Amino acid sequence: MPNSRKKALAAHRRRLKRGGYVRLEVRVRKEDAPLMRGLAQALADPVRGAEARALLRQHFMARAARGLKALLASAPLEGIDLDRPRDAGRAVEL
Repeated sequence: MPNSRKKALAAHRRRLKRGGYVRLEVRVRKEDAPLMRGLAQALADPVRGAEARALLRQHFMARAARGLKALLASAPLEGIDLDRPRDAGRAVEL
């Protein structure tokens, strides 16, 4: 590759980086390629980008991990007997 072409490519990549873009390579099935291209176009479009991101986050992002206390507080515990009888164990002769 000629030196001038290398410089032009490096300058192009710097401009993209300053704009907040990153280069990404994905491997998909042949039939999914048009879908992925459409997704990339929707994300790049200022009008459709916010809606596309919201839909993707809603469907594919992992739920935030909750602590045990929050999990127990949200559990439906009505009608469940949580009291256990005290058991001192068996008598043992020493």
